Formats: sequence, C-alpha cells, structure tokens
Amino acid sequence: MSEALKFTARSVDPGLLTLPWSTPLAEWPSSTIVYLPKGISRHLVRFANLSGRVVAIKETTEAMARREYDMLGNLARLDSPCVERVAVVAGREDASGEPLPAALVTAHLRFSLPYRALFTHVLRPDTATRLVDALAVLLVRLHNVGFFWGDVSLSNTLFRRSAGAFAAYLVDAETGELHESGLTRGQREHDLDVARTNIAGEIMDLEAGGRLEGGVDALAIADGIVSSYRSLWGALTDQETFSPSESWRITERVRRLNEMGFDIGEMSIEAAMDGTRVSIQPKVVDAGHHQRRMLRLTGLDVEENQARRLLNDLDEYRARRAKDDEDEEMVAHEWLTRVFEPVVRSIPWDLRSKLEPAEVFHQVLEHRWYMSQATERSVPLAEVLTSYIDGVLRHRRDEAIVMGPLTEAMTLPIRIHDGSLDEQDDEDDESDSVDWRDLV
Repeated sequence: MSEALKFTARSVDPGLLTLPWSTPLAEWPSSTIVYLPKGISRHLVRFANLSGRVVAIKETTEAMARREYDMLGNLARLDSPCVERVAVVAGREDASGEPLPAALVTAHLRFSLPYRALFTHVLRPDTATRLVDALAVLLVRLHNVGFFWGDVSLSNTLFRRSAGAFAAYLVDAETGELHESGLTRGQREHDLDVARTNIAGEIMDLEAGGRLEGGVDALAIADGIVSSYRSLWGALTDQETFSPSESWRITERVRRLNEMGFDIGEMSIEAAMDGTRVSIQPKVVDAGHHQRRMLRLTGLDVEENQARRLLNDLDEYRARRAKDDEDEEMVAHEWLTRVFEPVVRSIPWDLRSKLEPAEVFHQVLEHRWYMSQATERSVPLAEVLTSYIDGVLRHRRDEAIVMGPLTEAMTLPIRIHDGSLDEQDDEDDESDSVDWRDLV
C-alpha cells in the first residue's frame, strides 16, 4: 500500500485499508468484487465488500471526488434522497509507483436498482411512466432545497420499491450545485430540459435493443417528466395559509395530488401566527399498494380506490395529532375505532343494505368536502352525516344483493342527537364511546 494514500471520511472503516488500492479498479480480483446490477456511468464503477456491507467505488479525479463527497454530505443534512457517502481515497499508486485515479466510496442503497434492472425482458409503458414520475418527485425535492443537478437522467438515479412505493434516489452528484438562496426559474427549466433529453435517449436506447414493449412512444414518456414536474412543483411549493375553520383545504390539496397520480408520503401541519400551513411529501405507488396498506393497518379489505381515500383520511388524522413518534399501527387502530366505525354504525338500520361500509365512509368524506367547499368552513362530521343520510343515502337503490351479509361491526345502531352519538344497546362498551369533538 502506498505511504501517500489519503483517506477522507467522517470515521475511517478499518476495512478500507484492506482493499487493493494499488490495483486499478478494472483489475480488482473477483474475491473483492460484488456483482450487482449497475447503471450506465461515464466513470468506472465497481461494487465491493466492506466490513459486511456493500459499497460502490468510482474512479475519478481527486478534486471531483472531494467535491461530490462534500455535496452528498450537504444533501444528506438537507434530508434529500441520495446515496450515503463513505470516503474519498486519494494518493493511489500502482506497484511501479505510477499514480492511479482517486476513488469516491459510497454505500450501496439496499434493495435499490438501476432503471434497466427493474424489468426482466421488456419495459412496459406503465412501468416507464411510474419511473419517470418517481424521478419527477426526486427532482422537485432537490430543487426545493436549492440543488441544481445539471445531469438529470434515469441512469444517474436508483429506484427502490418499498411496500409498493417507487422512490428515486440521486446516485451521481458530481455535476450538482447547491444554492442556499434557491434556484432561479431558468436553472430549474434547464434541469428539466436536460432530463427530458436524457430520458428520451435512454428509452430510445432500450427500443434499439429490443427491450421496449411495442407501441411505446419514447418522446411521450420523456415529455411526462415535464408535465409531472410542473404540476407537482406548483402543488408542493404554492404557499397556502388558511384558518383552523378551513381545514377542508387540506383535503382539497390532497385531492389535487391524487388527480396528478401521486400519493401522500408524508404530511405535516404547522400552526402559524397567520394561520395553518400544510407541507406534503408525495410518492409514486405501485398497483394494489393502498389495499395492502389498508389491510395491514386496519384489517379492512376494501377496493383500491376506497383504500386510497380512507388512507388519505387516516393520514390527515395522524397529521392533526402532531405526534410523529406515535406508532403508525396504533394511530390506525384509534382512527378505526374513533372515526371509521362510528360513522358506519351511525347509518340507520333500514339503510344499511344500500352500500358496503367502506363505500359509505368514502361517500361521507366526499359529501363533507363538497359541503365544506360550498360553505368555506370545516363542517362538523355530525352535520355531514345528517345531510348525507337524508339527502343522499335514502335515495340510493338497495345494493344488498351485491354487498352480501351485513358485517358484525354494523350491528350497533347509533343515532345522532345534538352532535353526539347515542347507542341503542344495553351493553356498555368503552370502545364504542366517541367524543365527536375529535372528528370535527
């Protein structure tokens, strides 16, 4: 090992000292190399074992390696989706004393894949669209913290599946710039134009290799990042402040994201002197994600669109509680017993064969949103239920024939009296006791 070898790292892993730095990366032995799918890169990149984990090693100039190392550290502090930096190795020499390129070492992002490895034989249009949407989410998040990428592409991105969600992570930051004062519109548009050009070329390359499903329009897929980005940028960055009595605007904002094909990744609600501010982090999800998450959290087996709407309400309920450290399953159980089940049980016995419970709840939420939008105030749920039952549900046809037998959860009829619920059951059940002030 060269005596001039220099390591830059927050803490030097002893395993770094054992790697064959005096050998060009292209000639590293197979005993050191880990064979994982990797994307296209202008530099040589190899994966290696390091103290029980996998790292990516890229040969480049010392100046570029140090610059990218610092940039990845800054992005991590800003909570931006990117690979984790490990070290910069400089001062490398081969056995004859000839200098070798410096190396940037980053941690391999577990369960992530380059876009070419996300499909087995051919790329289907819906998969391509979801990948582009995920890249649009990443670009918006990076731009929002003042990061100018300079080389946006599918190849410079890693994609990860997590509970049905598609998430994109920046893997190459060597051309990036961080502007504390934020980006200009021109800088954002430049990144967007580069993204469109690179994506079109990458999709066409797949087409030329016979790895694109017939009838797929590469340019249309590339154009998709422009429309997704612009819609998402406006939905996320437009400043919107409202009074506590206008909380229905949260639902309105979530609906706009849903209509664009995005779902809630995170949502926070901040009380300010001039009103309430909402911050929403989007994500791209795979088919069936909502059904699976709803079943896991609540045990409710519902249709996909019903699950999406119910989960939005659950996420809003959790955000209003402002307790980020609470377990998601515990909050879901509380929402189920304090919000969902009381609404379902409040439906009069003679109307319960009209719709299945999940559809009833979904329609109540929709009715509440329309009432709130019309009156420009947050309408209490008790008032919404009365209006929905008398004005909508009574006039629907009976769908019991497709609904099947009533569930046991619907056997406790409850009446609404002056904004409270009164059960028509002699047994006391603490779980059925609901304070409607939690639901307004």
